Amino acid sequence: MSTPTLAPRQAERLADETIVWLTTVNADGAPAPTPVWFLWTGTEFLVLSRPRTGKLAGVRRTPLVTLNLNSSASGGDVLVVSGSARVDDAGPSAQEWASYVEKYRSGLERLGVSADDFREDYSVLLRITPEKVRGW
Repeated sequence: MSTPTLAPRQAERLADETIVWLTTVNADGAPAPTPVWFLWTGTEFLVLSRPRTGKLAGVRRTPLVTLNLNSSASGGDVLVVSGSARVDDAGPSAQEWASYVEKYRSGLERLGVSADDFREDYSVLLRITPEKVRGW
């Protein structure tokens, strides 16, 4: 399956936004949205997670997920991506990690945590392959 085409504004938002809502399915079958940091590589989303979280359990049960960005105050600028997630035990490549750290450098500083400490704590990588994009 090929990567869905993004409109220029959608691609811009994925490069600039720092939070995306990742929705997985909990043990009761209910949607479970969680705000997460992410990296858009142009073909997939990377989300780092602590081990033993609800979102990881949800992905292991049902790999189908959605990601969405907050809309504008008037309800426009919507972006919802449906796709499939998988745990990548190899973790991010050196380039992916460098891009992630660059994107979240100020966030890590605000948290008072080093990039290495963050990676140790958020040691599980989810790779999410987009299958459908909706937006307006």
